[in-house]
Amino acid sequence: MLAVVLYGLSTLYAVFLLRTGFREDNRVNYILLAGGAILHTLAMLTRGFSLDRCPINNLYEATLFVAWTIVSAYLVIGAWSRLRFLGAFVSPLMLAMGVFALMRGLDVRGQGPTFTGGWASLHKAFILLAYGTFGLGAVAGLMYVIQDRNLKFHKLRAALSLLPPIQRLELVVGRLLLAGLILLTAGMLVSSIYLKQTHNVYVSLDPLVIYSIMVWVLYFGLLIGRWGYAQRGRRFALGAIGSFAFILLTFWGIYLLSGLHQPEIPPGQGLEQRL
Repeated sequence: MLAVVLYGLSTLYAVFLLRTGFREDNRVNYILLAGGAILHTLAMLTRGFSLDRCPINNLYEATLFVAWTIVSAYLVIGAWSRLRFLGAFVSPLMLAMGVFALMRGLDVRGQGPTFTGGWASLHKAFILLAYGTFGLGAVAGLMYVIQDRNLKFHKLRAALSLLPPIQRLELVVGRLLLAGLILLTAGMLVSSIYLKQTHNVYVSLDPLVIYSIMVWVLYFGLLIGRWGYAQRGRRFALGAIGSFAFILLTFWGIYLLSGLHQPEIPPGQGLEQRL
């Protein structure tokens, strides 16, 4: 909760940066996000040690893990001052995910961990890291769209802005989506090994498994369109934004429908109790 408060303060400062056209220094925003990330990390470590396992076992923990991936990746990238303004777009995303994670009913605990063994934790970590990377790619895509608009309609603002050149932003978006796709592929391969060990199948018709395949196809299509069919620039950036928006709007519902990824629930409780 304290981390979410700092993310909220960072969002307020981000509004100031947006209104000034990114002509002001953004170290304050970086420091606020770093403070929130430290508290965020401590909360995850405390929870993990209390449960004696990796804390990615329900929707609350999954949301926290994806958000932690985004802010941690930003802090590394933001060390380069020319990309530090990503924080103005990361802040609202972190605030929204933090508020969502704190909603009642998301932190459903079963009688014990749903997943056991290293393969289970590894595949979840890879997939959630992939979603976090896709989120950062969407943030870079939003920066691209803003800079593209400034170049078309507000040339003076674009000249005075501290945003990176538009070509560099497109390159950042492409590399982040490629990194996310590699992580997602690794997570799906590890998931197949885990399913073979526990259910004697390599592929399951579980909703979240099918959903992961759909997301993989979506981002693979985006990258192929950029490399092979010249779907670059604004279209590519909008595709990165729209794809992650799709994940934000649908992931939680699919997660709740997944039988493989839910804690053990007492008899008589169904999806209504999970919601």
